Amino acid sequence: MAEEKAEGGLVFHPLDQFIVKPLFGDGPVQWYTPTNVTLWLAIAILATIALFVIGSRGRGVVPSRVQSVAELFYGFIYKMVEDVCGKEGVRYFPYIMTIFVFIFFSNYLALIPMSYSPTSMIAITAVLGFGVFIAVTVLGFVKNGPSFLGLFWMKDAPAILRPIIAVIEVISYFVRPVSHSIRLAGNIMAGHAVLKVFAGFAALTLVSPVAIFGIVAIYGLEVLVCGIQAYVFTILTCVYLKDALHPHH
Repeated sequence: MAEEKAEGGLVFHPLDQFIVKPLFGDGPVQWYTPTNVTLWLAIAILATIALFVIGSRGRGVVPSRVQSVAELFYGFIYKMVEDVCGKEGVRYFPYIMTIFVFIFFSNYLALIPMSYSPTSMIAITAVLGFGVFIAVTVLGFVKNGPSFLGLFWMKDAPAILRPIIAVIEVISYFVRPVSHSIRLAGNIMAGHAVLKVFAGFAALTLVSPVAIFGIVAIYGLEVLVCGIQAYVFTILTCVYLKDALHPHH
């Protein structure tokens, strides 16, 4: 814990909670080693299966509570894809739904004490972000051919400004996967680190009431952040998909 005493004070290590550790033993972590990350990734997958497969297997006309929750997820993301991308984008709904559900469960399961947050790892969010970037770029060229490059050429701008705007658009386009992944990992990591710091101060009698209040407040904020970050990542994916389907300004 962060409340280790050294030279009369407290030593905080709020980032230690993000260390990847093997589940069995203390040896080095190899690519095949079961770790705390793989454990919570597996739990997120099992939670998804429990909600959408087991909980909704009855498919009742009058849905159960679990089925109602699954249908709420389904309807919310389907409407988002349809509103942002249009009818043509609905065919890619399963991919976007999978991304949202994975991030949603990973974020919220990480709020359980002593858990691990996979979405705090830039390696995982980078795979998601660059995966979306590569997918929509390939789709853009497959669907539109060379005319996909029209995404970077603003015909309505003054002729003298078009090349400058095109360069800015190209840079902005290739920054997308970086900002897409860092935004998610940074927000989740920051929230958990702040919680750890407040938990360390809770060991001090003089400030413990303030620290406990801070923990409750930050935890409540994190409940919102977890949902918002899943939503932001998903709606940005929809926006990028829309650009791939309809690249002309």
